Amino acid sequence: MTEADRQTHWQNVYRQKGEQEVSWTQADPQPSLGLIERFANTPQAAIIDIGGGASRLVDALLVRGFDKVTVLDLSEAALEAAKLRIGPAAGKAQWIAADVTAWQPPRAFDIWHDRAAFHFLTTEEKIHKYVSIAECAIRTNGYLILGTFSEAGPDHCSGLAVRQYSQPSMSARFEKAFERIRCVTEDHKTPFNTVQNFLFCSFRRKKDPT
Repeated sequence: MTEADRQTHWQNVYRQKGEQEVSWTQADPQPSLGLIERFANTPQAAIIDIGGGASRLVDALLVRGFDKVTVLDLSEAALEAAKLRIGPAAGKAQWIAADVTAWQPPRAFDIWHDRAAFHFLTTEEKIHKYVSIAECAIRTNGYLILGTFSEAGPDHCSGLAVRQYSQPSMSARFEKAFERIRCVTEDHKTPFNTVQNFLFCSFRRKKDPT
C-alpha cells in the first residue's frame, strides 16, 4: 500500500464511520492518560499524541490543564472530528495532519504517546524511520509511551495487517536510545463487545553518548 493509499484509507474510515463504529474507541483513555500523568511533572510538559485521530485523550489532557498538547494523525478528517467535538478549547492544542514516518518534528517533546499507530507499520523501512524520528523528537530523560497489539491481540485492524509485539520484541526496537521502564498488557473492550489485548510499554530517553 502506497502512502497515498494509506492516507485515503484512513480518510475514508473517519468520513464514513462514527465513533462507535471503530474498534479503538475509548470513553476513558486508559492506561494512556494515567501513564502521561505519571510522567508529566508539570502542566507545561510538551506532549504529542501520535496517531491520535479522533481519540478523547486530547480532551482529557486539556481538561487537566496541559497546555502544550500536539495531536498528529495521517487523517485530516479524524483531526477535524476531534476539533469539532472539543469545540473552542480545541484551539489550545496543535493539530498536525502528517505521516509520522515522513515528518520532521519542529521541537522536542517531553512525552511521546502512541496508542495503536506504531503497530500499523509492517516494513522494516517504516519501523526504522519511526524509531529514528522518535529518538530525535524526545528530549533526554523524556518519555515514550507506546501501545500496540500484543501477541495475543489481533493481527489485522480496519482491514489492514498489523505487527504484534511482546515485551522483548518491542524493547529491542527502542533499546539503542531508550531505557525500558515497564510493560503491561491491557484488555480493550471494543464497541462491538469484542476484546483486544494490548501491550503498553513506557521508556525513558537516554542521554546521547558524547
